[in-house]
Amino acid sequence: MNATRYLTVAAAATAEIEVKRSRFLGQVARVRTEEQARAVVERARKEHWDARHHCSAFVLGPDAAVLRSSDDGEPSGTAGAPMLEVLRGRGVSDVAAVVTRYFGGVLLGAGGLVRAYSEAVRAALDAADLVERRLLDLYDVEVDHALAGRLENELRSRGVLVRGVDYTEVATLHLGVDAGTGPAAETLVAELTAGGSPLRPAGCAWVDGPA
Repeated sequence: MNATRYLTVAAAATAEIEVKRSRFLGQVARVRTEEQARAVVERARKEHWDARHHCSAFVLGPDAAVLRSSDDGEPSGTAGAPMLEVLRGRGVSDVAAVVTRYFGGVLLGAGGLVRAYSEAVRAALDAADLVERRLLDLYDVEVDHALAGRLENELRSRGVLVRGVDYTEVATLHLGVDAGTGPAAETLVAELTAGGSPLRPAGCAWVDGPA
């Protein structure tokens, strides 16, 4: 089943933890493609060129269908996979995570590495603002100028997103409603306009809202 909403980060965020003198610099960033995710990793490599490891994980798509991770030289399964599990556990998608490690001279062991890399991603997510991405069905409705303001206020008060209003010979309100709720919106608009202004489908779009 296709997802119609999911969480992501509003913008990039960073955090740093220290474990037995090793520094772990965690960062998360919003991405839409694998290319963008890999570019986040490459930027970390260039910025922290003297660090030993740049481990990464990312989740992409409304359904979180694309999952990737890399241990980048750490023992297998001690970095990328735990980082990925943190992202999945938080329910976020379209997010890339990179943890850069500066080795402090003390071996942490497999369990210690898993905890450190996981905690670095958690800290970065804690520092980030989350937003909910919602898939909206878009509609246009045309009304007389004299009715536009009242209709806009009524629709907003009922939870309908009014994306904008164009004033030409008539006023055209551009609306967004949660995917699959078009019939209810049609009924509402019919009630508010006494049936005089039918909705016209205008596609769909993903939009950000408060998490």
